[in-house]
Amino acid sequence: MYVRPVEVHDLDDLIGLFGAAGRWLVGMSNLTAAPDVIEERIALSQRSFQSEVAQPGEEFYWFVLVEEESGEVVGTSGIAAAVGLRDPFYSYKVGTLVHASPKLDVYSRHRTLYLTNDYTGLAELCSLYLSPGFRRHGVGRLLSLHRLLFIAENMERFPPRAIAEMRGVIDESGVAPFWQGLGARFFAMSFVEADRAYGEGNKSFIAELMPRHPIYVDLLPPAAQAAIGEVHERTLPALRMLEEEGFSDQGYVDIFDAGATIEASLAQVRAVRESAVATAVAVATADACDPLLVANRELGGYRCVMSDRADLAQLAEGAVIGLPAAVLERLGVQDGGEVRLVKARQTPPGPE
Repeated sequence: MYVRPVEVHDLDDLIGLFGAAGRWLVGMSNLTAAPDVIEERIALSQRSFQSEVAQPGEEFYWFVLVEEESGEVVGTSGIAAAVGLRDPFYSYKVGTLVHASPKLDVYSRHRTLYLTNDYTGLAELCSLYLSPGFRRHGVGRLLSLHRLLFIAENMERFPPRAIAEMRGVIDESGVAPFWQGLGARFFAMSFVEADRAYGEGNKSFIAELMPRHPIYVDLLPPAAQAAIGEVHERTLPALRMLEEEGFSDQGYVDIFDAGATIEASLAQVRAVRESAVATAVAVATADACDPLLVANRELGGYRCVMSDRADLAQLAEGAVIGLPAAVLERLGVQDGGEVRLVKARQTPPGPE
């Protein structure tokens, strides 16, 4: 399996992939089965890969995961270079207000939600979806973490910090407790309808209809309060993976389902910091090793794979790595060409 940039001929595969996903995509507003939206995003991605970037802007880099034998697209992931530059990017900041009256000997603390645009200009890891039949053997790790290897190779295309919105608590029927307790009181639509409208680019209604004043969490129904900052059970693996890389929760949540938004300094993210450029040579046999993410150094012709066979004495800049010829062929790298690689997992700390 390998990752590459999305192409025009992937349109039908993507329509089928997202159409078959059904309820799996509820709460993932940046993914939709609408053909016109997919077509528009493919075009934007292609323009982004072809562009000369002086500073990060509205570029969107969209990737697909391909099952080599069949050629089928079975997953996607993406990177938005800088959110909120054209359409506002909204989040709730979870804060605290204190009310005190020394005369009455009353002191109380209250959680609050502030509607903010604090993440304007940051990169976003987004559009992550993997067909259920392929959620095994580290495939999801390849599809998610390859983006960090791409960023490491193209740091000039991204700002210093990045975020990732985690899908919040949503039940099997597509009902989000947080939306029911707050958003539904200001929007005459269901969570699914609002999520779809936002994902298809109709974002101005948020500014027009959402309250601008701080919202006291205590006034929300208990189920809505409990959902703030929580993550959908199927999103937990993605959250844990990014936390291992150095992303953390700084108290911001999604305005629809209140799922946590995590953030990191890209230079400090493990897969960026520890990645190295090496010379790749084809070998007939290679030793088993801890899985490695290996990518070529091209932009439009970008490819990334995971390999658990390699001859590598040390993962360091300028090293020489022996890889199976099939891996080099999949990457489109000539014998003796350069690759960027990183361990697919953080090395566990040794004994004290």
